Amino acid sequence: MKAATVNQPKKQPGRFILYGLLIFAGLVSLFPFYWMFVMATQPNHVINQTPPALLPGPELVTNFTNVLGQIDFFGAMMNSLLVSVAVTAGSLFLCSLAGFAFAKLKFKGRDVLFVLILITMMIPPQLGLIPTYYIISQLGWLSDLKAIIVPGLINAFGIFWMRQYIKEAVPDELIEAARIDGCSIFRVYWNIVTPAILPAFATLGIIVFMNVWNDFLWPLVVLQDQSSHTLQVALRALNDSYSRDYGMILSGTFWATVPLIIVFLLFNKAFISSLTQGAVKS
Repeated sequence: MKAATVNQPKKQPGRFILYGLLIFAGLVSLFPFYWMFVMATQPNHVINQTPPALLPGPELVTNFTNVLGQIDFFGAMMNSLLVSVAVTAGSLFLCSLAGFAFAKLKFKGRDVLFVLILITMMIPPQLGLIPTYYIISQLGWLSDLKAIIVPGLINAFGIFWMRQYIKEAVPDELIEAARIDGCSIFRVYWNIVTPAILPAFATLGIIVFMNVWNDFLWPLVVLQDQSSHTLQVALRALNDSYSRDYGMILSGTFWATVPLIIVFLLFNKAFISSLTQGAVKS
């Protein structure tokens, strides 16, 4: 008898083309970060030379030392880290709690209130700069990190995102069963809803952390004391109006971006892990 032939998987040229396009898109996306690193290692006179330098230079340590001589880099980084973590944690809790209420609880005026929250997403945040500044100044929070943390603890997009995710991911029957067993509203949220929306937490966490870390305008307005500056405000001092050391500026920008990328990768890993656990359980 002839040996049974094993069906060999057919080659799929479309898959190789897709992978090639994805690799190309990834390289294009990473190139600006690589270019920033290369410029951060070059002396100032090399920045504008033709052809441009494509390989790292010898001035990485020197440029970063110049940054440390101009600003309190690590102090500003700690301020940014404290603000970003506090705002992210508060947003995840408060936005998910509000999203749960709008998705699963019935109360008078629920839909109208949710529409009003969505309308606030259409208003540019710059329009609220003056009244918010007045409130912060009356509270005595100028040059205090509370001036950034408290206004950012909840946002309309976070409520909308959590409401939509909870509405689809958590069955009404599960909540009704928990209520019949005697669970309070908060216990239903904490024990039933929260474990089911981990992917939503990871996604919203990435968005909020990146937005707070990169925020410049509002911290520039309210953080008048240099010791309270966040990293983005502190980096502004490197941009001297008379002489600009681009190698030093890009060195500070590069090292300010590294923690953001690390946090993004950590949240991204949690997001993928949560999706995998949900698929296994289902």
